[in-house]
Amino acid sequence: MNTCTIGRMTSDVKRRAYHSPRRDAAAAATRQAILRAARSEFLRKGYTATTIAGIAKAANVAVDTVYASVGRKPALFRQLIETSIAGQDLAVPVPQIRSAPTASDKIEVYASTIAAIHQRLAPLFLALREAATAHPELGELWSQVADRRAQNMHELATDLAATGELRTGLTIDEVADVLWSMNAAEYYILLVHDRGWSPQRFGQWLAEAWRRLLITPSRRSIPEGGYRPV
Repeated sequence: MNTCTIGRMTSDVKRRAYHSPRRDAAAAATRQAILRAARSEFLRKGYTATTIAGIAKAANVAVDTVYASVGRKPALFRQLIETSIAGQDLAVPVPQIRSAPTASDKIEVYASTIAAIHQRLAPLFLALREAATAHPELGELWSQVADRRAQNMHELATDLAATGELRTGLTIDEVADVLWSMNAAEYYILLVHDRGWSPQRFGQWLAEAWRRLLITPSRRSIPEGGYRPV
């Protein structure tokens, strides 16, 4: 066996070791532990008071591991927000909303989904809004999130308008603004965290409020077991 063959074999072994499933799984587990610790630290202390050292300690890893796995604090917070939004368990069921036969049904699906999503995301959104005022890189992320929400609400408003069941005189932009303002994290925090509502009650109330504001009275069907103001 010549030297070139040995060199190729050694290189192949190194590549296989570097891309081993076990190593990849360990790296992914470490990353998730860091993100969980970061979420806890950011929500408990706020963005400014949270340190990479504190996150590393909470995740039981070295500080250098945090930097290597995710990055510096702004990058870590951005990753936390983006992975939370993109989580499959939190995804808005767009096909189900679009296939719902009435505006009331579409609103019911979306409102219950938002209530579930905000259980996990609302505190993070408020932390992001606070941090955005002092940290330009997070200000950019806040603007991106807000723009994404506005675009999504415009698409939902267009879908609702296509049913022909909205109140006379409402424009799509007006409907989108109503949806956008009332599905904000601030609304959820006020009623669930501050006033003690359950997430389920919030979702039912939100659906009923949107029906009354947006749908013509004769078409406001309420699903069985709908909102009860208790």
